[in-house]
Amino acid sequence: MDALPNTAADEAPSIRDMLAVNLRAARGARGLSLSELSRRSGIGKATLSQLEAGTGNPTIETVFSLSRALEVAISDLLDHRPRGGLTVVRAAEVEVLRGEGVDLRPLRRIEADSSVFEVYDQVVRGDAPQRSQGHVGVEHTVVQTGGLRVEVAGRTVDLGPGDYVAFDAREPHSYTALAAPVHSVLLLQYRADERLDGRPHPVLRD
Repeated sequence: MDALPNTAADEAPSIRDMLAVNLRAARGARGLSLSELSRRSGIGKATLSQLEAGTGNPTIETVFSLSRALEVAISDLLDHRPRGGLTVVRAAEVEVLRGEGVDLRPLRRIEADSSVFEVYDQVVRGDAPQRSQGHVGVEHTVVQTGGLRVEVAGRTVDLGPGDYVAFDAREPHSYTALAAPVHSVLLLQYRADERLDGRPHPVLRD
């Protein structure tokens, strides 16, 4: 893996820097040109160049589109922390990844047998729905406060504090705050073959 740019030894790299390094590695591992990745992800070639150079401004929509196009776990694009030992993540120390209607703070990647879990602190704001065309993995959400509407492939459920929902994240889905802000815990679950370093990896589909 390339070195993370402009980062001191005791300073956590930014989402922008992590994405730049990991995106270059993922695209290289898949043997995709910028033009082909642009076609698959729907992200402009100039924007992809900026992201790989560490000068872009990634959003939730951008990261999820890249995850879908490359068929890799989101943490393969954003993660840098070593595993093992006691892990404490302070809220103020984690950069927020902002989307249309959701703020995500990546907290932890957990590897167990043939599965990987990514843990996020998720806040669904009340200003707009958060929509996704789908990406690899299974989403698990536990609502802590507020009211949340989840729509998956045309089916809608309303959730309150303590409620839980899980679904195939490859399906188009959206989150809408009914009583904002909605604080929740999001877990993304992947199989080993949905990871960048998994063996084997599924063939990319058009």
